[in-house]
Amino acid sequence: MSGGRESRCFRGREPKGGGKGLVWTALTSENKDNIMTRSLSRRITIDSVTFAREGGLLQGELPVASLSRVLDTLTDAAGDLAYRVRGRMGPRDRPRLVVEVDGVLSVCCQRCLEGIDHPVRIRSLLELIGDEEELTREEIEDDSMDFLTAQKELDVVALIEDEIILDLPVAPRHENCALPDAGERLREISPFAALKGKVK
Repeated sequence: MSGGRESRCFRGREPKGGGKGLVWTALTSENKDNIMTRSLSRRITIDSVTFAREGGLLQGELPVASLSRVLDTLTDAAGDLAYRVRGRMGPRDRPRLVVEVDGVLSVCCQRCLEGIDHPVRIRSLLELIGDEEELTREEIEDDSMDFLTAQKELDVVALIEDEIILDLPVAPRHENCALPDAGERLREISPFAALKGKVK
């Protein structure tokens, strides 16, 4: 960035009428202390490589109700998740994205079908690679990061939702609970129910 000119990582618009939307910025010396945060309520795309090379930063809130691929696993879609997506360069001059998500999701217990508060604390390091780029064995076995194919139009909401899906428990259950109305059903099918009142 020459001449101190601010660099935009991607383009978009705020919604009209003062509605909520995502504010984007490049993290520069001029604006690093003035990052705005808003609710991410619309589809926003970035050039992933440019975003990383220019040290881009997105942060704000993501409405739980907007997580279309997650809603079926939840008992409550109220509230928001705090998100932060940062771009940076890693070793070997490879662009990287750091995705952070915090909050609580009410996932559905697979036994009693009631809600379980699942704390979300995602810290993902994603290294961007080309379509046909080959990884070394050491890179494949490195559990500290994952790899993502670089995209000219990377959907930020979809990226965050992917990380949330990977974080969700496969079969959430309370430590102690029963099937819905299990006690009532057991009384109905018990062979001793018919004898109730006859035995003296």
